Amino acid sequence: MQRNTLVSAAAAVVLALGGPVAAAATATADTAKTVPAATAARADVTAEAAAAAALKANPGVIESLDRDGSVWHVDVISKDGTRSELEVDSASGGVTKENQDDEQQADDYAGLLAAKVTAEQAMKAAVAAHPGKVWSVQWDDDDDNNGRAAYWNVEVKTTDGKTQNVHVDTATAKVLSSNSDDNDDGN
Repeated sequence: MQRNTLVSAAAAVVLALGGPVAAAATATADTAKTVPAATAARADVTAEAAAAAALKANPGVIESLDRDGSVWHVDVISKDGTRSELEVDSASGGVTKENQDDEQQADDYAGLLAAKVTAEQAMKAAVAAHPGKVWSVQWDDDDDNNGRAAYWNVEVKTTDGKTQNVHVDTATAKVLSSNSDDNDDGN
């Protein structure tokens, strides 16, 4: 009985702290008996959850998102053209603002702000085409696109351990092309 009370108390602490790991702590009582409460606290924040947390903390449009060790780096552009660099902790989902560039103007990001397909939708399209976990997403409208329109570049770590680079159309969310990084060691 005392163990159930301790497990319930630990689950309550995790739930009180909130964030993306809260869902992992809502296991049934039977599961809570067999899985230590510390395991729930080690839940990994996905790219999709990092995007949602960043946009909640700083509304706008995601320009890029990528995983670097224990953090997600997320660049968000507000409707007025302000660019904010955020970090989302991959364990807790906590968001910190690292930098904000107020010098940018909305017209510098006109294509991104007008795109019909968001980074979040591009991630869904890429994972639908290549099941796995999103590792990065980036708006690509560089001059070296060989005359092609802008697209979303999504990097997916597939279930077979490869890295798949997927280009997603910014108007239709259709996969334009993809290629596999055959030299990936699965890390």
